[in-house]
Amino acid sequence: MRKIFIGLIAFMGLLTLSGCQKKAQATYLKTPYTRNEFVMGTTCTLTIYDKGKKSALKDGFAMIHHVDAEATLTRGGSVLDKINANAGVKPVKVPKDFMPLLEKAYYFSKNSNGSFDMAIGAVTNLWQIGLPGARVPAQSEITQALPLVNWHDVKLDTKNNTAYLTKKGMRLDFGGIAKGWVADKVREVLRKDGVTAAIIDLGGNVVVMGHSPLGAKRDWHVGIQDPTAARGTAVGTIPESNESIVTAGTYEQYLISHGHKYIYLFDPKTGYPYDNNLASVTIVSKNSVDGDALSNAAFDKGLKDGLQYMDAKNSQHIQAIFITNDKKIYLTNGLKKQFKFGADSGYHKGNF
Repeated sequence: MRKIFIGLIAFMGLLTLSGCQKKAQATYLKTPYTRNEFVMGTTCTLTIYDKGKKSALKDGFAMIHHVDAEATLTRGGSVLDKINANAGVKPVKVPKDFMPLLEKAYYFSKNSNGSFDMAIGAVTNLWQIGLPGARVPAQSEITQALPLVNWHDVKLDTKNNTAYLTKKGMRLDFGGIAKGWVADKVREVLRKDGVTAAIIDLGGNVVVMGHSPLGAKRDWHVGIQDPTAARGTAVGTIPESNESIVTAGTYEQYLISHGHKYIYLFDPKTGYPYDNNLASVTIVSKNSVDGDALSNAAFDKGLKDGLQYMDAKNSQHIQAIFITNDKKIYLTNGLKKQFKFGADSGYHKGNF
């Protein structure tokens, strides 16, 4: 489905967003303030509709760069680099504002039944998918790395603000949670600056703030990306306001080797990228950090178990959309009445 959204066209990484057709409120701009930068390995875009709030773009990107300096593995001297370099050696003092991210990663590692592991870095470092050195490692390398993928061996001392990996060779990798964390932090910054209507897009981690500026108390209409088509091509839409929408898919970063496609999402139990029938998993939640971690965990569990896992989170107001390679869409109970299929998308409702 190639949908021309009324009043607003914005291609947001894995998602597209639009506003409902109504007269814009006086406090909002018809042409928003927008800024794009390539940070954290992806294109980040901030869009603000509040008149007179252009300076908030600078503040928002300052927060993105701040977290990037702490949580990105490919930046020498980051906090994660220091923690990994001292694995099996000694605890590392971390900035006070970084400890909550470590705690969040630990929480999801503990509560995902093995589907999310903050210590997956020993495996992802072998594959290097998304980086120039991407390759398929030997089975012997993967076998050697797997015992190091164990969140139980991560020791956090919140009193002294230290993190310690107890075995040499262990590595943290926050590729499955850091963008969600920084998206939430940027939202906090924008709110402090008085922003009420904005879109935060960090390469697939999207947060819609407030209501659409094109209608009083009207939701944004969020188009869910077709995983087989060009960006901006949606399979359907959902109405949302003040929500995070995060997608993990097979089409963003991957390696092709000997005719086989290896995606960037890894099974912490096998050390290999997932190879199931899922094309993408989208999580709708209040907090982007939750959506980031849960999209990875749900992908790990596969379609049937993943749906059951996510339906159990309905009481937390967290929902999910599963898209399969055979062009079927499965929805958790809270989205079944909200999701609108694109008539010409070629996708259909899936049923068990």
